[in-house]
Amino acid sequence: MVGNSLYLTIILAPLISSIIVGLFGFAIGKRASHSLAILGVFISTVCSYIVLYKVQVLNLSYNGPLYTWLQVGGQTFSVGLLVDSLTSIMLVVVSSVSLMVHIYTIGYMAHEEGYQRFFSYISLFTFMMFMLVLSNNFVQLFFGWEGVGLVSYLLIGFYIKRETAIFANLKAFLVNRIGDLGFLLGIAMVLAYTGTLNYSEVFTQLPVLLNSTLPGTSWNVMTVTCILLFIGAMGKSAQFPLHVWLPDSMEGPTPISALIHAATMVTAGIFMVARLSPMYNLSPTALGVIIVAGGINCLFLGVLGIIQNDIKRVVAYSTLSQLGYMAVALGCGAYSVAIFHLMTHAFFKGLLFLAAGSVIIAMHHEQDMRKMGGLAKYMPITYITMLIGSLALAGIPPFAGFFSKDMILESAKVAFENGVPGGWFAVFTVYASIIVTGIYSFRLIFMTFHGEERFRHVSHDDNHSHDTHANSHDSHSHHHAVEPKESPWVVTLPLVLMAIPSAIIGYLGYNGFVSDSILANSVTNINWYVEHIQNEVGTPLHMILEAFTELPVYLAFGGIVIAFIAHKNPIKTANFVKAINPIYIVLERKFYMDDLYINFFAPVARGIGRFLWDIGDMVIIDGLIVNGSAKVVGWYSRVLRKVQSGYVNSYATFMVLGVILLLTFCTKLIFN
Repeated sequence: MVGNSLYLTIILAPLISSIIVGLFGFAIGKRASHSLAILGVFISTVCSYIVLYKVQVLNLSYNGPLYTWLQVGGQTFSVGLLVDSLTSIMLVVVSSVSLMVHIYTIGYMAHEEGYQRFFSYISLFTFMMFMLVLSNNFVQLFFGWEGVGLVSYLLIGFYIKRETAIFANLKAFLVNRIGDLGFLLGIAMVLAYTGTLNYSEVFTQLPVLLNSTLPGTSWNVMTVTCILLFIGAMGKSAQFPLHVWLPDSMEGPTPISALIHAATMVTAGIFMVARLSPMYNLSPTALGVIIVAGGINCLFLGVLGIIQNDIKRVVAYSTLSQLGYMAVALGCGAYSVAIFHLMTHAFFKGLLFLAAGSVIIAMHHEQDMRKMGGLAKYMPITYITMLIGSLALAGIPPFAGFFSKDMILESAKVAFENGVPGGWFAVFTVYASIIVTGIYSFRLIFMTFHGEERFRHVSHDDNHSHDTHANSHDSHSHHHAVEPKESPWVVTLPLVLMAIPSAIIGYLGYNGFVSDSILANSVTNINWYVEHIQNEVGTPLHMILEAFTELPVYLAFGGIVIAFIAHKNPIKTANFVKAINPIYIVLERKFYMDDLYINFFAPVARGIGRFLWDIGDMVIIDGLIVNGSAKVVGWYSRVLRKVQSGYVNSYATFMVLGVILLLTFCTKLIFN
């Protein structure tokens, strides 16, 4: 246990601070509460970098149990740790982003009710993510999986007096339960066919899964198991069609939007598939499913970001698109590339959310970009850092997103050339989404920081003209013109610190991730990918120079140019929107996915629930089993009660009859 103290410190530091702040925050005050919460995550961050050094430089790893949690029927369920290269990368990403969010929260939530409660929640959220990342078995993975889901429910609905926030957290909770059902069934399949839930032990028994079929079907157990597990990832990582909860999660405060969307909850599914790469490599069908789901996210859900006017929702839809990129890489068998993009995305997406929050502070919690403009000269730090984040998001060299996205494009091409199911769809969607990303990322920049200072013309009536989706504020809007100014240092410092890796982390990590030296012995990239990449890896500088001879970088610049032209020509843009009004309506309705869930699936689910309640519970369980058994006993008692008449002659008669029956029975036994 002493040897594991470093790993336990990472896990327990945010948990202890969460408990203290949650129970005693009202007594110790705001300053002590946020200091304790930040200290806990800071300790975890320092320890995470030590682990990264031990794993990547000293080649030290660990895989073993901490203690036995439960023993049932010969099965042992334990809490254990797996510390390898994948774990070390995830620990650094999660802890670094979480630390920045904690510091940022001091400025953003300074005047909010529930200040201590919020710090307790985000520290608990970080603890749950550490449990998920460090797990060496499916049970502990599921604990962390459900833990981040539970705390995200509390955080999305942090503003407990707002109906939209309550609806959003309920929506997130229910949609994730759909995914979690598939995830739980997948874990059950693993246990049923391998007899263990420990990762390393499961991997040694993969031939059992591969060579088995479900009873009564021709379905391969490996394929079914992998798809069921990925359904869980669809919920957590907001993959189509279980993506509908993520845009509405913007109802939570901006710091938690950054934490959920950048490095923690939404990347849990990507991490899980990468961790189980030996299983997924044996199921081309499951990889095809992942490619299709990721491609839909990448392009079609990314398009929805173009029409958003709420600054946070633009960044939210970009998250859906970038998660699609990661899923495409997973489906192509390029797991190390998916984790590479997970890491770069964590920093630039966290930066974008925090910068959006800085803008919201300056605009007195106004989130509609149509009421902004010209903020660059008032908020230079926020502007420059958000520009860096947008350049990284759009994949412009040499920023972080360029390197990871370029390798995803390369993986999609190689998958198509090798006949991977859905390979052509991957190529089409990832290339088309390059233009889309350039449009929505720089539409945000132009509308927010450039052009006319529209916030000076905001009137009381204008604030009531928001549509439903554009009016999801962290707090109530102020109905007057504002005089923006740069945010305090507790807000801008995290922006600067997040901007640095957003600019350089791709350059620094490129060779290690692409050649798989960083994630060696943690993920198992598919063979054809490894063979191709070994001949393609160059220096980061070579990649930058070569980018200007290939199509993707010009597609990205093309998207930026389109956003600029649309910004400079608002009348022509409005006329274009009118010309494609039927398409615009479909996009505005988000491809009618919310309508499908609310108007079809929800009533069907309620109908099934009502039927099970009326027939299953009331009639069968209560009517027949519970009350029915009582009625049978009552009827039997009433019949027997009549025998107890109180007359001696009746009892004598029954005694004589009993003796006769007994003699008759004995006689038959003797003579037979």
